[in-house]
Amino acid sequence: MIEQLIVIYTMKGCPYCVRLKENLAELNIAYVERDIDEETEEYDLFVEVNGGYDYVPAFMIIESDGVKHNTKFFVPERDFNEVTDGVKIIKEYFDNFKS
Repeated sequence: MIEQLIVIYTMKGCPYCVRLKENLAELNIAYVERDIDEETEEYDLFVEVNGGYDYVPAFMIIESDGVKHNTKFFVPERDFNEVTDGVKIIKEYFDNFKS
């Protein structure tokens, strides 16, 4: 069985982060939130993997069958410009996963 996990990197006081989370809640899309100020080492690794893009809200979508993992990374100003575009990306992956 393949499982999907959506991890969103946010920070306190970020209105874009709030909007992304509100939009996902409205769509009933579950996610794990990681505060970049609390999870600094994890976020530093995320930034390194993404070529230095240090913007939030950023996210990754992980699909796993328990053995193999397929992880897609998405960051603002590289993969999307507006929060609504980020929501569309997540919704597309979520809808395709459920199918």
